[in-house]
Amino acid sequence: MFDFRYEKSQDIAGIRKVHESAFETRAEADLVDALRDKKAHVISMVSVRDTGIVGHILFSPVTLETDGRSVTLLGLAPMAVLAEYQRKGIGSKLVEKGLTEGRNKRYPAVVVLGHPGYYPRFGFVPSVNYSITSEYDVPPDVFLLFPVYPG
Repeated sequence: MFDFRYEKSQDIAGIRKVHESAFETRAEADLVDALRDKKAHVISMVSVRDTGIVGHILFSPVTLETDGRSVTLLGLAPMAVLAEYQRKGIGSKLVEKGLTEGRNKRYPAVVVLGHPGYYPRFGFVPSVNYSITSEYDVPPDVFLLFPVYPG
């Protein structure tokens, strides 16, 4: 049985361990720590089992500049699950719960630089469908947008 909840201060080491084990470098773990230190995250959720933290997802504000105005969206990154708990629906549940929290907080959309075979199952579409491009040089099918509120 897994519990899903917002992170607590005692989860920090476990969250770092999850990201360090899931990615080839420490960049994602460092990103989580930096965003937390700057208080620049909006949603930080964990999946917990009796053995400790097994998954984590973070959402932080992203500014979209359009037509001379700024709109604040949420950026999903990073998300990780320990290898031995992958393919058990933990990552999917973290994404779903995070998107629900984003909707509750009234963010208009969520963006992610992610796998085009994974995120569309949650309703993410290529951001170019909304004439939005990434500031990074990435293929258009990996910069995805979830319209929290249609239109």
